[in-house]
Amino acid sequence: MKKIQFFDTTLRDGEQTPGVNFNTKEKVQIALQLEKLGVDVIEAGFPISSQGDFECVKQIAEKITSTTVTALARCVKNDIDRAKEALENAYSPQIHVFLATSDVHMKYKLKMTRSEVLAAIKEHVTYAKKYFQTVQFSPEDATRTERKFLIQAVQTAIDAGATIINIPDTVGYTNPTEFGQLFRDLKENISQFDQVTFSSHCHDDLGMAVANSLAAIENGATRVEGTINGIGERAGNTALEEIAVALHIRKDFYQAKTNIVLDQIKATSDVISRLSGLAVPKNKAIIGGNAYAHESGIHQDGVLKNPDTYEIITPALVGVKTNSLPLGKLSGRHAFHTRMETLGYSLSKEELFEAFKRFKQLADVKKEITEDDLHALILGQTQETDPSLKLSHLQLQFVTGGAQGAIIRIEQADGSILEDAATGSGSIAAIYQTMNRLLNQEVSLTDYRIQAITAGKDAQAEVHVIIQNQNHEQFHGIGIDHDVLTASAKAYLQASSKNKHFVLKEVK
Repeated sequence: MKKIQFFDTTLRDGEQTPGVNFNTKEKVQIALQLEKLGVDVIEAGFPISSQGDFECVKQIAEKITSTTVTALARCVKNDIDRAKEALENAYSPQIHVFLATSDVHMKYKLKMTRSEVLAAIKEHVTYAKKYFQTVQFSPEDATRTERKFLIQAVQTAIDAGATIINIPDTVGYTNPTEFGQLFRDLKENISQFDQVTFSSHCHDDLGMAVANSLAAIENGATRVEGTINGIGERAGNTALEEIAVALHIRKDFYQAKTNIVLDQIKATSDVISRLSGLAVPKNKAIIGGNAYAHESGIHQDGVLKNPDTYEIITPALVGVKTNSLPLGKLSGRHAFHTRMETLGYSLSKEELFEAFKRFKQLADVKKEITEDDLHALILGQTQETDPSLKLSHLQLQFVTGGAQGAIIRIEQADGSILEDAATGSGSIAAIYQTMNRLLNQEVSLTDYRIQAITAGKDAQAEVHVIIQNQNHEQFHGIGIDHDVLTASAKAYLQASSKNKHFVLKEVK
């Protein structure tokens, strides 16, 4: 059986999803979960794009111990130098260099001729090879590139030292028949095809990203690029979890194996969904809420008699569990710590102390603590707010005329307290008006979503908000609490802390 490598670009291409903006701590958390999932390569970011992205790539490179970490670079020497600097402490560093090759990109974006593009590929792949043993080259917009020129560009990159060639369907233009033929053409015309790793990178604009990626594998690709939950620019990318399970369930057809730890899929999907603020649709393949539900009476009858009648995937295969976790207010620190280790969390003494304290507080208001509650508890502890801003007090009251009033206190890192009050047409409006006064910011709320983490009347609330500032920049925030209004305040504060245009009021 052939081996298919998985290249995850959730932290780079996935973050290009409108409204998604991971901070450094979130990116490191995602990268560590991707390592548990068993992906072969993590594309940590685009170091030249900003100081923040550089720091993210650098920290991920230093934290990951068993997975290759790569960084994106244009065919520009400064990009390559910056990637080299960010990856200098990586366990297994790799660079991903790209340049557009389609006529429309060369004419309108690059303003370069074909000969200039070929010269740039040769120059910069050669330059990257001086610093990296493994160089990946991508001819951007490959599926709209004239075939003969695409082969020339790929051959130029290989001759310059590229050992991985990625073929991107940048705008989701192709279909499985065409994409399969493209890989066959490369195989017929590139003499080193079997000595070089060929990869696919597909977008989902026409809803065919997964099908196109599988067609590439059928026709010689041994690496597939994509994201968890299929997030990404426009309609998104290839959903890696779908590829992994398809190759496993249909190994009789694809004759392929991977390093993916299948029962980590659901946990990985949940982390990405919560941190990105993008809910997984109920009917999403593999990890959607309805993926293992059976409504039809005929289906239910068949499954009860033999699950194989209507289930080709068992929930346990991808880490979907139906059992709850019997932890409560009488549980001790040792039991709690053991359970958190079982769930994959490695907490310092200080983090464990804070987590256990929050667990006890939650146990006082919930009869039973589930596994989802515990995941949310850690997520809430590490992700809800900027460390410099903490919601310390929230009070709501009815105001004459039907309005609502909110009094909010925010504690800063130095221990100083900010306090203000405002009214609004409802509780949420009052909370957010007060926050805006405290932070001296002018923003608009573009999205507000609330969901229960677990079932039952004492379920924890998970609130997602997206705000937009006057520069049309969008910021996502998440808040988790057993009280909906508190969760809403935490979510807004986190989103606001990412908006660097606020100015804190003076402490009274």
